[in-house]
Amino acid sequence: MADLLLSVEDLKLDLHTPRGIAKVLDGVNFHINRSEVFGLVGETGCGKTMTSLSIMGLLPKNAVTGGRIILDGEDLLKKSEGELQNIRGKKVSIVLQDPMNSLNPLFSVGEQICDVIATHHSVTKEEAKSMAIDMFKSVELPDPQTCFKLYPHELSGGMLQRVAIAMALSPKPKLLIADEPTSALDVTIQRQILELFTKLKRDLGISVLLITHDLGVIAEICDRVCIMYAGTVVEEASTLDLFKNSAHPYTKGLLGCVPDPGKRDKELSYIEGFVPDMINPPMGCRFHPRCGMSSPTCSGEKPKMIDLGGSHFVACYLTSKR
Repeated sequence: MADLLLSVEDLKLDLHTPRGIAKVLDGVNFHINRSEVFGLVGETGCGKTMTSLSIMGLLPKNAVTGGRIILDGEDLLKKSEGELQNIRGKKVSIVLQDPMNSLNPLFSVGEQICDVIATHHSVTKEEAKSMAIDMFKSVELPDPQTCFKLYPHELSGGMLQRVAIAMALSPKPKLLIADEPTSALDVTIQRQILELFTKLKRDLGISVLLITHDLGVIAEICDRVCIMYAGTVVEEASTLDLFKNSAHPYTKGLLGCVPDPGKRDKELSYIEGFVPDMINPPMGCRFHPRCGMSSPTCSGEKPKMIDLGGSHFVACYLTSKR
């Protein structure tokens, strides 16, 4: 049996807006094992980033209205802010989508990573610098000694992303959350960053929660994948099983939108309709207004996850009738 690191159980999240209460997450469930890359996929606005911020404890306390987030045996939702401060970095770290916005332009990248190291480790200034350069080497940043002295605006996008990853890894966390880490990078640099995540898993035993809307990225490095739609999980499976035997209509729709280089004459499909308003989401399955196979049952109660075997789960009434 796989060694469990993180378990998100029936997570519910409401956000207060000027228009009313948005039901952002509605019973999200998934788990991540140690030393694996786990993908969280869905359209913009489906709740991927809100899930990651919930794990990090970076949302208002009253926002999470139900569920549990168990990291290494501890329920993060029961922790005080002081306790979470000790958990962030040491057990879980996050790499945001745009590293330029997460780095201070007034300080060199070396100073910034040394501050992170000094916060989590009792070391001297010289020891912190040595550890920082070692971290830059571990993420394959070219010429670490020189980069240590540079400011964020003097580095390329790919180099900035490596700096951000190095900073997130410096406290030696067990789980690294990467929120759209390659969306602002060109294809060549994107592949290098993805290979880096695989290397971190292999060499350091770190688990990675990779948040993306790019199924090509998922196919490249993820061991397992979870598909989200409008604040709910609709399918979870191993990456290979998901691509070969997808069961939910939404998953099939996403896969149909991916170009196939071997079939250049094939017309790309698309999913009709729009992501629902989270202030007034549809009853039952939230995807049913856009689903060409829906029935009256789909607009009733929310479908429960069904075990298809081989750690493949799907929430769909159509599947239950197969």
